[in-house]
Amino acid sequence: MMQTTSLIRCSNLLPPSRFAAVAASPLLGASFTRSEASFCVQLPSTSSQNYRFTHSILRCVASNSVQGRQMASEDGQDPRISRIASAIRVIPDFPKPGILFQDITTLLLDTKAFRDTIDLFVERYKDKNISVVAGVEARGFIFGPPIALAIGAKFVPMRKPNKLPGEVISEEYSLEYGTDKMEMHVGAVKAGERALVIDDLIATGGTLCAAIKLLERVGVEVVECACVIELPELKGRDRLGDRPLFVLVNAAA
Repeated sequence: MMQTTSLIRCSNLLPPSRFAAVAASPLLGASFTRSEASFCVQLPSTSSQNYRFTHSILRCVASNSVQGRQMASEDGQDPRISRIASAIRVIPDFPKPGILFQDITTLLLDTKAFRDTIDLFVERYKDKNISVVAGVEARGFIFGPPIALAIGAKFVPMRKPNKLPGEVISEEYSLEYGTDKMEMHVGAVKAGERALVIDDLIATGGTLCAAIKLLERVGVEVVECACVIELPELKGRDRLGDRPLFVLVNAAA
């Protein structure tokens, strides 16, 4: 098997004294370099499974830092949560410098972790009399349909402007620079239905709020919002107000 190398960059995780001790260790043959603001850890690996293993070691090393991924949420330390967290790849400086991108495509490649993700949501919502699962474009379309099928609900896509072919209602929401809109087909939901709103990640909470407002405008009760990942530092949960939010994994913003 051809050997590949995984390079993971972490910022401000260790003070110089602790970094020196770690850099001198023989951990998995790792090599370390450090600049003023960051250090790099280069780990040999032969498979994506090895990548997840070494990534979890880094999380342990960085457990006291905001860079460390922490297990969420109200349901405690379910072992499936750890597997899901380890399957999510973090890519620095994408799509622009300073951003730590939470990449769920590696989670989708791990059939066990992907199934665990769906199962955790299904277990939570199967007995809550939910008739609508509203998925936020675009990655809400990945998680929403299998959850909807499993709990016996319909799936309703919440889309960006000019994507839906029929008559729509829309809700404008603010971005860092400017505004955007969320749209839903007229007649997709009915007053009195109970809905779950799902997306892969909550950051500032703008898109989730727009989806909630669309549903509430036509008399739908939003039971809860659900995401795989939360970026707590961006305070999207606060923007939701008193609307409940359930997440599986907390990550640094």
